Amino acid sequence: MQIKIDSTFWELFPEAQISVLVVKGLDNHIDESKDPHFQELLDEASKKAESFITEEPFTSNTVIQEWREAFTKFKTKKGARSSIEALLKRVSQGKRFSPINPLVDLYNSISLSYGLPCGGEDLDKIQGDLHLGKAKGGEPFFPLGAEKDAPALPEELIYYDDEGAICRCLNWREAKRTMLTEETKDAILVIEAINPEQAERARAAMEALKQLLSDEMGVTGDIHHLTIDTPDYTID
Repeated sequence: MQIKIDSTFWELFPEAQISVLVVKGLDNHIDESKDPHFQELLDEASKKAESFITEEPFTSNTVIQEWREAFTKFKTKKGARSSIEALLKRVSQGKRFSPINPLVDLYNSISLSYGLPCGGEDLDKIQGDLHLGKAKGGEPFFPLGAEKDAPALPEELIYYDDEGAICRCLNWREAKRTMLTEETKDAILVIEAINPEQAERARAAMEALKQLLSDEMGVTGDIHHLTIDTPDYTID
């Protein structure tokens, strides 16, 4: 399997960096006795996230402005926002994050701590290669909880494989088909950056995520930073 960042993405974001970490041999089953520990991780990360939302109104903060500007560069579903804006909005409203499953909790804690969009997919459920690029339009997409298809729009930035869209509007919402579950054994974790300052944070964030996965789940993997000069990566 290859991860391929299409030229249509780099045309919009030539300074971007897509950082990926592939981990295999996971045990992602929920142990409720460990919920207090993961709750503590999420609470600590929420406190760190407050450093990214020091301005009023909420939309005037740099992270929010950068991603809103990014979302104007491609076709989006009305009201779609970056995943990091959604997380920071909850922090600004004083809402607490609850544990979901170990892998999701870990990448959410990193997303909050570093003010960057983080996501993950079940590697075994991806059909063919994983791409990031502009949609042709009509790529099938079933988000969690949906009862009918919500296909991608033409010119929308999506992650996709041979079967359809995996994540719409770059990092807005992911498909149920490839989402991380308790049964996930192999996963790909992604952190997106769209400018050099974000890219520097993303490198530190990925190293922190790799260490967390080692400490908390006893697994490790290889980090790769995809750029306009190195847009592809082959997963062994």
